[in-house]
Amino acid sequence: MESFALYIDGRFDEGAARFASLNPATGEPWAEMAEARTDEVNRAVAAASRAFHSDGWRAMSAGARGKLLWRLAELVEQHADHLARLETLDTGKIIRETRAQVGYVAEYYRFYAGLADKMDGTTLSIDKPDMETWIKREPVGVVAAIIPWNSQLFLSAVKIGPAIAAGCTVVVKASEAAPAPLLAFARLIDEAGFPPGVCNIITGFADECGSVLTTHPDVDHIAFTGGAETARHIIRNSAENLARTSLELGGKSPFIVFEDADLESAANAQVAAIFSASGQSCVAGSRLLVAESIKEAFIEKLTQKVSGIVIGCPQQPETQFGPLCTERQKNLIEQVVNRSLEQGARLVTGHYALDRPGFYYPPTILDCAAVPQAESVVQELFGPVLSVLTFRDEAEAIALANATEYGLAAGVFTQNLTRAHRVTRRLRCGVVWLNTYRAVSPLAPFGGYGKSGFGREGGIDAALEYTTTKTVWLRTSDEPIDDPFVMR
Repeated sequence: MESFALYIDGRFDEGAARFASLNPATGEPWAEMAEARTDEVNRAVAAASRAFHSDGWRAMSAGARGKLLWRLAELVEQHADHLARLETLDTGKIIRETRAQVGYVAEYYRFYAGLADKMDGTTLSIDKPDMETWIKREPVGVVAAIIPWNSQLFLSAVKIGPAIAAGCTVVVKASEAAPAPLLAFARLIDEAGFPPGVCNIITGFADECGSVLTTHPDVDHIAFTGGAETARHIIRNSAENLARTSLELGGKSPFIVFEDADLESAANAQVAAIFSASGQSCVAGSRLLVAESIKEAFIEKLTQKVSGIVIGCPQQPETQFGPLCTERQKNLIEQVVNRSLEQGARLVTGHYALDRPGFYYPPTILDCAAVPQAESVVQELFGPVLSVLTFRDEAEAIALANATEYGLAAGVFTQNLTRAHRVTRRLRCGVVWLNTYRAVSPLAPFGGYGKSGFGREGGIDAALEYTTTKTVWLRTSDEPIDDPFVMR
């Protein structure tokens, strides 16, 4: 089996213990991971704190930090095939997606490399003639970045990139479910020449790694991507150190198809929205809201496309649909679908046993028009299950779309431009895709409302999350201060 180490203070560390990582396509162990426990976490945070307060890092120009990130982007490109292979082996995501995604990760590091020396402060036009006042932006400090297993190289880039650009130092906790890609990525951090302690990468389990990291007194900011229940623990933990938090959580994103939509385009986008990455995406379009008048035609078109999805080994380039990452997730999805069928949902396709090893669950569509409160409609499943609802008019479509605790993303398919604008204004979510889905860019902020979290990743907004402001007042008059008991 392959072996992976932690990366702490510029050195590779075998950790307190080892654990096996499973290949989701076979259910068998394929690699051994170093496990961080309390001592390793404390050493990683101490290294990040020491690096942040060191003369070398604080004196390093923003342009020099940008060059480090640019070099990292080059290394990601050079090692993209290897990183993609590891991500496919450890998570079960299909190789065609991991290759495409890892290649685009480099663009995020380049964006933040270029932004590093452009996060300027502001001069204020104060109403006092003898004062010059300006605002400086300074790094917030040590960042604990907690990354889920899905799209981990991408989801770490949108934290590491802006944090380093801002001048912070970072401790990255990779998910224990599939940490190989991030532990391998640590080798690129090392090769790029980051000073020791500036970026540390560890993995481990909740009690002895995650809890220790998020309660650590030297952590200043916690950036988390994952589920709402874990986020609640993190917020409670942050009461110990009063760390700032930014949370990118889950979703039950509506995919709205109006009667005038291009049905071929909408069907292709819906397949991408819910069945790409086997549905294991926070922005999965898991609630199809379709105009009642076109429901049957659209479901028929969608079912035809689903029947042609190539299910297979994720390492084969022809495969379009691979396994779920964990057996626990597979079992959860099966249980929720069974309960939804008992509640009155109608099975359109899927929910059958696949005769192959590993954690496979087939693309599944449930008609929930008669039971809009079915469990599959309400609960984020993080898997390939689409729940179908219908609407009669625009107002009902908006009401159904917003009938959720989540508010991450939405897709809207219509050829009516004024309707697109009206609906966009009314949707309670952080991202709206009009006649498309799953489009991303380093320039665009990403995040949600409500149970989908707060804070933004991507764009300039993400970098500002890792800064704090300092207001500086300079009195320019040579005259003595006249009355010390009057606020100026």
